Amino acid sequence: MRDRIYISYNDSERLRRLIAGRRGANSADHKSLDLLEQELDRAEIVGPEAIPRDVVTMNSEVRLQDLDSGAIQRYKLVFPNQFRWDNSISVLAPIGTAMLGYRVGDVIEWRVPKGLRRLKILEVLYKPEAAGVSGG
Repeated sequence: MRDRIYISYNDSERLRRLIAGRRGANSADHKSLDLLEQELDRAEIVGPEAIPRDVVTMNSEVRLQDLDSGAIQRYKLVFPNQFRWDNSISVLAPIGTAMLGYRVGDVIEWRVPKGLRRLKILEVLYKPEAAGVSGG
């Protein structure tokens, strides 16, 4: 796991608004909000054009490999209101928070309800910034 992660200015602003809104609504997901806020606090915030091509951003589609089981999953990292039962994963889910800002080749170790997960980012299949889309 790297110490430095990259998050676009647009994603950072939108995620901070999400955190503030959920905290203001007496949401039950305080722990998830705290973890996401910690990740934002340690991130290098850059313009969308400065995000390296191999970094996982919001609305990126990625392939991850579980290093314990060998299973490979495809996920799209989304905001909670965009979550669907397909391959999307909310940024407030433990794995969603974990993968934000990391790069291809990084190994993410993250505590989830069933224990410690070790995931390797194999590929960024789609990233809005690379496609000229800058969310917000």
